[in-house]
Amino acid sequence: MKPRVVIIGAGFGGLSAARHLRNAPVDVLLIDKNNYHTFQPLLYQVATAGLEAEEIAHAVRGIFHKQKNFDFYLGEVTGVDWAQRQLHILDGTRIPFDYLIVAAGATTNFFGVAGAAQHGFGLKNLTEAVNLRSHIIERFETANRLRKSTADTLLNVVVVGGGPTGVEMAGALCELFQKVLKKDFPHLPVDKAQVYLVEASSNLLNAYHEKLQPYARKQLERRGVNVMLNTQVVRVTPDAVHLGDGTQIPTQTMIWAAGVRANPLGEILGLPTARAGRIDVAEDLSIPGHEQVFAVGDIAASKNKAEEIDPQLAPVAMQGGQHVAEQIIRHLNGKPATPFSYKSRGIMATIGRNAAVSQLDIGIRNTGFLAWVMWLVLHLMQLVGFRNRLNVLLNWAWNYFTYDRSARLIMPATEEAPDLVESAPDSPSPALTEV
Repeated sequence: MKPRVVIIGAGFGGLSAARHLRNAPVDVLLIDKNNYHTFQPLLYQVATAGLEAEEIAHAVRGIFHKQKNFDFYLGEVTGVDWAQRQLHILDGTRIPFDYLIVAAGATTNFFGVAGAAQHGFGLKNLTEAVNLRSHIIERFETANRLRKSTADTLLNVVVVGGGPTGVEMAGALCELFQKVLKKDFPHLPVDKAQVYLVEASSNLLNAYHEKLQPYARKQLERRGVNVMLNTQVVRVTPDAVHLGDGTQIPTQTMIWAAGVRANPLGEILGLPTARAGRIDVAEDLSIPGHEQVFAVGDIAASKNKAEEIDPQLAPVAMQGGQHVAEQIIRHLNGKPATPFSYKSRGIMATIGRNAAVSQLDIGIRNTGFLAWVMWLVLHLMQLVGFRNRLNVLLNWAWNYFTYDRSARLIMPATEEAPDLVESAPDSPSPALTEV
C-alpha cells in the first residue's frame, strides 16, 4: 500500500505540493471546505464588479483530472490524533495519513480594533468579495431610493491599509464609482461619494522601494482617493469609522486590508506557532516534534537566511509546496532533507487603468503603463484553467474599451457578511467513519 500524503488547503501552496507529487509513489488526498481553488490576488476585482466569482475560481477535481494518484475530500479539519496519525473532520470522519502538509492559508487580522470585525469587510475569500460587491451596490440603491442629504454615509467607502490590497481596492472603487455607477444612478450625486484610504504609517506600499511609493499616492489622489497617512482607526461603528485624532468618517462600508493572520488551524492542531499564529517550521518546512508533518504558505513561519519571516505571498506558498513535495520524495528514497529558500523575483501592484508599480529583484523598477501591462500578463498566466484565463482576458478588454462592468449584481448575503445574518449552528456529527 502506498504512503498517503494528506494536504489541508486548496490554496497556492496545497495545489503546488499536490502537483509536484504527481509522479511520486504516494497517494495524495487534498482536503478543503470548498471544492474550488480561489485566485486571491483578483478578489478585489470581484468585489468591485470587474469580474465574476467563477472567473477566478476553479474546481479542484477539474485541476487534477489527469493525476491518477490524486483524490479530494470536501470537509473541514477540526482536530488530530497524533498517536494514531488521523485527522478529525467536522462530519465525524477520521482520515489517516503518513505525511501531512498544512497549507490552510490566512484570514483577516483586525488587530483587536473595536467593531472592525462586526461592521467591516475582509477580503480573503470569494464569499467576502461577493458580499462586499452586493453591499456596495445595495448602498447605492438605498441612497437612490431615499434621496437624502445623508447619502454620504451610504456612499462613502473607507479602505483601511495601504498595502497592495488596499491600494488596488481604493483605485478600483474610484473607477467603479466614476465610470460605471455614475451612469447607473444619474439622479444620485455620485461625485460626492468618497473613497478614503487610511494607513497608519507614513507611506503607502511599505514593502516597495521608496521611489515607487510617492507615485502610488499621486496616482490614487488623481483618481479621487482621499489618502490619509499616519492615521489610525480606533473604532468602527455601523455608520462611521473613528480615527485616532478624534475625527470620524461617515460610512457604512469599511474594508479592512490592514493585515492578515494565519488560519487558526495551527492552534487547533496544537502545533507551535509564532507571530500572527503562523506555525513554527524547521529549515526544510517540517514541524519540529512532528515527523513527516510540514507547513507551507501563509500559515507557515518560514525564514530566510537573515532569520526574517518570509512574506505571505503566493510565490512563497507555491515554492514552499514544491519544496515539501521534494522533501517527501527524498524521505521515501532515504535521502536527507534540504533547507527551503524562497527565491523572490519581485513584487507589483496595480493602481488603476494604465497605472501600476513593479519592482524586480534584479534592480529594475517600473511605473505606469508598462508596469500595468506586466501586472496584467503575470496575473493572467497564473490563473488556473484556460477557460478562466480567456474569460478574464475578455472581461478586461471589455472593461477597458467600454468603461463598463458586467458583474453588478446584488446577491443574497451569506453568513460571512458583517451584521447581516447569524452563523448557523454546526450540524450534528454522524457516526465516526474512516476514509
